[in-house]
Formats: sequence, structure tokens, C-alpha cells
Amino acid sequence: MPRLGQGNLRAARDAADRRLRDHRKFDGIYLGRRKGKDLVYAGKIDHGFDVASAKRLQARLKPLIRKTQPYTKKIAHRGVWVEPSLLAEIEYRAKSAEGKVRHPFFKGIREDL
Repeated sequence: MPRLGQGNLRAARDAADRRLRDHRKFDGIYLGRRKGKDLVYAGKIDHGFDVASAKRLQARLKPLIRKTQPYTKKIAHRGVWVEPSLLAEIEYRAKSAEGKVRHPFFKGIREDL
């Protein structure tokens, strides 16, 4: 018979195991915007992707992988960095005072530019 609290411990351990297993899954994309000649961090999109669109996007991004962040001012996020050569169409509710998008939703990659 489980003792009091063991169920919560198991649930926490199971959640941690899921995070480790899901670690390699697509987690969204970091955005950048041009400010003069600089590329400035503009937020992260983690909505608007299904499995198929995420795989297509990953295939497009894979040849663009680079070792360092493309942003002029480094950010404190970890990720797989790519050359900033694609233009994403996004929808968002607002911008913060720093220019970061709030509640962004990925619509697709612009093919017309």
C-alpha cells in the first residue's frame, strides 16, 4: 500500500521523464526583427505548429544551422541556431515595450519574398 505522498512523487518523476523524452521534439522558433543593420530578438513562437508543419519547417531550417546566435545582442536561451534567411508570417496580439511579440501564432513561411 502506498504511503502518503508517494503518488505525488511518482507523478513528478513521470513528468520529469516525459520532459527528458520530449527534449528532442520541436519546441518552436525564436524570432528576430531587423533594427537598422542589427538583428534583435523578438520573442518565441510555440503555437501554430502541428506535427507535419513542424517537420517541414525543420527540414527547411536544417541546412541553415549555425553554431552561434544570429542576434546582435546575445540572449539567454538555448537552441539550435540558424541563419536568419527565412521570413515567417505570424499573428500576435500585442508587442511589449521591448518590441517582443506577445501570444504569437505561426502562420507559415513567406514564399513570395
